[in-house]
Amino acid sequence: MNKERTTAFTDAILAIIMTILVLELKEPEQLSFSGLWALRESYFSYALSFFWLGTMWIGIHNEWQHVKSISGSTLWANLIMLFWASFFPYTTKIVSANFDNKTAQIMYGSIAALTTLSNIWMSHTLTNISANEKIRAKSIFRQRWLSIDLVIKLVGIIIAATIYPPAAMYAVLLAAIIIAIPAHFVEAKKG
Repeated sequence: MNKERTTAFTDAILAIIMTILVLELKEPEQLSFSGLWALRESYFSYALSFFWLGTMWIGIHNEWQHVKSISGSTLWANLIMLFWASFFPYTTKIVSANFDNKTAQIMYGSIAALTTLSNIWMSHTLTNISANEKIRAKSIFRQRWLSIDLVIKLVGIIIAATIYPPAAMYAVLLAAIIIAIPAHFVEAKKG
């Protein structure tokens, strides 16, 4: 199957999800610096979710750049990845209002981990169908980085469940900083 319809669909769904994120932000009770500061956890949650989804979109774009066609397995993996990603506005809203709540943080971290796991599966399907060594190498490289990313998120969920609830969100942030951003630059050099 030609990839254009799937990439257009993926782009549209992710754009909608990222737009809904901003609609979920609360207005300050008092329009002042202290009123804005009181919503700092909401702004942090929004920014983290937005840029994490954006980083994921860039990774998918970079991986799919040279792909000519996709399989039914790729379509299903992509659909499941979008399903989990569609929970981000909901979980972001909940964690924003309950930042130090263990359940809210575990839920947010779990959605991030399930989205990453689906992304790994989607990347794996591209490795299986591609005869092009450049595409295979890119997909294998991305799967390794995403696997490290997933481990960081899982550790964050465990810490959130046992010791420090905000660890789930901080693990998503840490994964984005030490995994996604350097991986993008290394991938760009391999180009």
